[in-house]
Amino acid sequence: MTGNRRPAGGLEGTAALVTGGGTGIGFASAAALIADGAHVTICGRTLGTLEDGVARLEKVAGCGGTASYVVADVTDEASVAEAVAAAAAVRDRLDTVVANAGGGGMLGPVHVQDLAEFTRVLHLNVLGTMLAAKHAAPHLIRSRGSFVAVSSLAGHVTHRWFGAYPVSKAAIEELVRNMADEYGPAGVRANVVRPGFTATELMELVPRDSPVFQSYLENTPLEGVGEPEDVGDLVRFLSGAEARWITGQVINVDGGHHLRRGPDYSLFAGVGDDPRFGL
Repeated sequence: MTGNRRPAGGLEGTAALVTGGGTGIGFASAAALIADGAHVTICGRTLGTLEDGVARLEKVAGCGGTASYVVADVTDEASVAEAVAAAAAVRDRLDTVVANAGGGGMLGPVHVQDLAEFTRVLHLNVLGTMLAAKHAAPHLIRSRGSFVAVSSLAGHVTHRWFGAYPVSKAAIEELVRNMADEYGPAGVRANVVRPGFTATELMELVPRDSPVFQSYLENTPLEGVGEPEDVGDLVRFLSGAEARWITGQVINVDGGHHLRRGPDYSLFAGVGDDPRFGL
């Protein structure tokens, strides 16, 4: 956890669901929520990761916060419905949903993209977020709660060779903006956080001595990289009463990277300097 957080509390008695909550940004979001008193249900596809996540969350729980998990696949509607119901059953309410589960696909220019892989990424990121919103909405209406989706710098700044990933993240942002407009009269708030390079397990795959990593550093005004807690603390803020007048927003958490240009993954994509890409 970051060292400069405000005094704990403010979410006592509330309940939250975090998809993809066993690792990375999802775990950091769950940790920020449970530290301030929420019951947090994390979900994902891997039982061992979820069990470890709950054990770690219990160590940071405060103000009456508790943790549980449910195995769920966000691409399967019945599974999402069960996860939402399980999260709501603990305290007979659901106040916060963090739609974090997602992922990327093959790297390469558009003309080499595989249709099945492109579709898989869209399904995971866009439909996974939509299904969480669909099944959580009735609960959030009753609690006048908060829906927070995790997008990416790639949803706003071009990320060459990323295939369906930037497309899916841009779609998530518009999905949530429309949700904010639709459910605002019912008191539901819906917002998006847009991380840049964040030091999660997944991003450890980018060698720190590579030109790919250097392209992040040189395009980040604050320099360096973000930590999962930087995003988790924003998710916590958007979930509480302090953010009661904030909805329909897409908030960058990227050290200012959105002010410049996207990273250069040409090395990983196998694309050289020739703009014809071998055609």
